[in-house]
Amino acid sequence: MKALVKKEPGFGNLEIVEVEEPQVGRDQVKILVKYAGICGSDIHTYEGHYKVKTPVTLGHEFSGEVVEVGEDVTEFKPGDRVTSETTFDICGECRYCQTGDYNLCSSRKGLGTQQDGGFTLYLLARKESVHRLPDHVGYEAAALTEPLACCHHAVRQASIHEGDVVVVLGPGPIGLLTAQVAKDTGAKVIITGLNHDQVRLDKAKELEIDHAVNTQQEDLKQLVEGLTAGYGADVVFECTGAVPAAKMGLDLLRKQGQFIQVGIYATAEIPFDLEKVIQKEITVKGSRSQKPRDWEPSLALMNEHRVHAKALVTHRFDITQWAEAYQAIKDGEAIKVLLTPVD
Repeated sequence: MKALVKKEPGFGNLEIVEVEEPQVGRDQVKILVKYAGICGSDIHTYEGHYKVKTPVTLGHEFSGEVVEVGEDVTEFKPGDRVTSETTFDICGECRYCQTGDYNLCSSRKGLGTQQDGGFTLYLLARKESVHRLPDHVGYEAAALTEPLACCHHAVRQASIHEGDVVVVLGPGPIGLLTAQVAKDTGAKVIITGLNHDQVRLDKAKELEIDHAVNTQQEDLKQLVEGLTAGYGADVVFECTGAVPAAKMGLDLLRKQGQFIQVGIYATAEIPFDLEKVIQKEITVKGSRSQKPRDWEPSLALMNEHRVHAKALVTHRFDITQWAEAYQAIKDGEAIKVLLTPVD
């Protein structure tokens, strides 16, 4: 079968390779991939900024159909519509594994990074990571369960009360999903972008996010202060991984506000205004990936039409069309791109 494989570190080195069809293990589920989403981390990996074990088939956002189960698997059967967490292996012994915080296990191996992922026809998932799709969640929406779970996890990192003013910096897929989850808590949500983000800001309006602001054309701080009697935003989610956005977010927050870092920066060390953190007593928290307890609530949000994930899908390509998919993302034409396998 064909797979889109990152063969070596560095820029590029992503090729269509003929690989063997995987054989299911005792406690594993074999999944026929229907759709696999391109994540920002896949872009970073392609560009050489994000390290993975090579060679490896990329793709950790996917949906599919169960075609075979291991002899110790009774929870699933062929024909089940499913998605899967990215966790493929953990130590099971550290304090983080004991509390279900698998995203923090130092020995964790993930699909699409250390274990072959979804940019192919078939993949293997451990049975504990597989989730059956609800009736009203189709395969395209289900391929976005993983990023939605990341956003659900990010919103849970903050304490949001009904009526709070929440600013989401960055209208990419993660920002648009975070904005929807935050709005579902009862917050008043502002999402921001730049001139080249107009397609995404228009999508935010279509999704009925309260305010979609082009910060190159509108005064964001004036809007925030007007909505908060001059105090500032209660919560900021930084979803861009851009230094100017982090600086903006700290400036927009009220005293004792909450700053949640979601986006990944191209370099680990960035200038950060700790003076504002100190003087305004801002709480700063990171949000890494997702946890098992984020998945069922995320599926429920889609099933109950409280989050519209499929609405973010703008482009579909097969795995042999990586170059076209990559360019659509880099040009700002695409919001979310899904890949399909080839036989």
